[in-house]
Amino acid sequence: MPAATKDLERKIEKLREKIRHHEYLYYVLDNPEISDADFDKLMQQLKDLETEHPSLVMLDSPTQRVGGKPREGFVKVPHSSPMLSLDNTYNEEELRDWERRVHELSGRSDVDYVCELKLDGMSLALVYEDGRLVRGVTRGDGSVGEDVTLNVRTVRSVPLSIPKERLKKAGIPRDFEVRGELLMPTASFKRINEERERNGLPTFANPRNFTAGTVRQLDSNVTAERRLDYFPYILLQNGRTYFDRHSKTLAALDAAGFKVNQNRKLLRSMDEVWAFIEQWEEKRDSLPYEIDGIVVKVDRTALQDELGFTGKAPRSAIAYKYAARGGVTKLKGIRWQTGRTGKLTPVAELEPIPIGGTTVRNATLHNMDEIRRLGVKIGDWVRVERGGDVIPKVVEVDKDHPRGVTDVEDPEKCPVCGTKVVRTEGEVDYRCVNANCPAKLLGTILHFASRGVMNIDGMGESLVSQLIDRGLAKNVAEIYDLTKKDLLSLERFADKSAQNILDEIENSKKLPLERVIYGLGIRMVGERTAQFLAEHFGSMEELEQAGVEELQNVNEVGPRIAESIVEFFSIPANRKLVDRLGEAGLAFKGKKKERGTKLRGKTFVLTGTLAKHTRDEAKKMIEDAGGKVTGSVSKKTDYVVAGADAGSKLDKAKELGVAVIDEKEMEKLAGQPALSS
Repeated sequence: MPAATKDLERKIEKLREKIRHHEYLYYVLDNPEISDADFDKLMQQLKDLETEHPSLVMLDSPTQRVGGKPREGFVKVPHSSPMLSLDNTYNEEELRDWERRVHELSGRSDVDYVCELKLDGMSLALVYEDGRLVRGVTRGDGSVGEDVTLNVRTVRSVPLSIPKERLKKAGIPRDFEVRGELLMPTASFKRINEERERNGLPTFANPRNFTAGTVRQLDSNVTAERRLDYFPYILLQNGRTYFDRHSKTLAALDAAGFKVNQNRKLLRSMDEVWAFIEQWEEKRDSLPYEIDGIVVKVDRTALQDELGFTGKAPRSAIAYKYAARGGVTKLKGIRWQTGRTGKLTPVAELEPIPIGGTTVRNATLHNMDEIRRLGVKIGDWVRVERGGDVIPKVVEVDKDHPRGVTDVEDPEKCPVCGTKVVRTEGEVDYRCVNANCPAKLLGTILHFASRGVMNIDGMGESLVSQLIDRGLAKNVAEIYDLTKKDLLSLERFADKSAQNILDEIENSKKLPLERVIYGLGIRMVGERTAQFLAEHFGSMEELEQAGVEELQNVNEVGPRIAESIVEFFSIPANRKLVDRLGEAGLAFKGKKKERGTKLRGKTFVLTGTLAKHTRDEAKKMIEDAGGKVTGSVSKKTDYVVAGADAGSKLDKAKELGVAVIDEKEMEKLAGQPALSS
């Protein structure tokens, strides 16, 4: 390379580094050293040089954040490990119950916690290779998200590249993944709404929903104009947490140049945690972005692994949600709504009221028992809250206003099909028992197509309603018979949008057996139970033929769930539906989890940090050999597997005379070859 070219390359790179430095000061630290005009001059100087020498343009140059023609859609990408949600708690008692479970499950009384603000945005994963941003992926259904890299590159607080020296100083590898929250600052949101008002356009309801819509814009220039912000809080390598403490993760991300939220604290007790929660509830309205609570996490990664997960959430973290925002308005009437299971829910029709950035016109009243408990009458003034800041609900009658006079009557017929409703003894809900009720069909198809089930993107209420009205979807199996001609006959469908739906339907056939089982909508069979059923039986055929007794051998399946499954498959129409789904090519076979017999009848308790296995790996090893793992030591416990820093469970085992073994002995008992250190 000629010396003049090398000099020019060095000059351009030096200018890029100068711009990156000022971007970091402005967008991450909020502490600019130069004026906007001077920054724009630097950027223009770089653009001119790169225009004159296009061969020297680099993908991570500050000039390359925005550009390119609008795309046609988003590619789906699997996550390196599931992006889980958090369980919620709403008061101090529930929070301390969570703390008690952490102590009981871990056998430790000395647990450190990190408290962070619960930012009200959307989850986003960023993948870096050799220090350069290569991919931005939405949460999606937790397993698969959408590639929104071009839009993510427009977010100024997201580094396009990080120098090797900076990563080395922060202790972060060159290839890594960060996960965090993408959000819209309230000032940006307010500015956009004010501009839309001036132009006579409808305003957006809240920053969270607007953020989700913004990051999925097909034109990245639109995303750039809306000034989103990104706060990371997880660092992974190959899908696993990199540092041994969460507090170290946050400090390392900070040192690497990410915009880590500074309103966080490492705390030693639940009393300190509660003080942090109270402090920020008072200050939340002073923040430049919306929060809806506080996230509390166990600091030590080893202890996080030890505590494990529930179906969708880690046991080592909890979200404390601040009291729902609410208001008082008039109850104009009540209508009954039939869901996909046939359950009737009373919906309160309200005088419109703004709550937390959304205009609320309807709210749930749950069931007749709740209506009677509250003493609600039509015409009452009622207090409405958005439960968890999401679902509006009526919480009480406001006695300071004149009372209504019209009682709420129990429903007699399904509001959709007119069939007489029933209420089973011992249950609080009325149900429509008509298998062909259109309302049940709408809910059933929407459930089947939803993100966490068969993930047919674009199949929302408007489309499904049209399909049902035209007789094109009399059950979920018929969506697999749809043609492009069928879709083009519907409102708002052109060739491209019709093909996108057909592609989504075809892709759903690749999803595993547990998703199909979940999609059937069997009463009391959720996502986690569906997974256990798929692992136990290995095929839809074996599940169909299982009796109540055999079903109760499945993890977490009790008598009521077993009876519900048997009842579902005993109905000829349901069996016919399942057959049609099989004919359509859905996955009816899975990987049967074969359990050994070496540890049959033996009960284990795990405590401490194991050197070679995570807590979940050790549990799987024992269960695969036929054993059972429980959370507490009793006289019925056969073995306690003790790792480093074992807690009170080890003391309890010694007190009761329970055999205490180490990791190697566990491997030997399970018939596993010992892993080398």
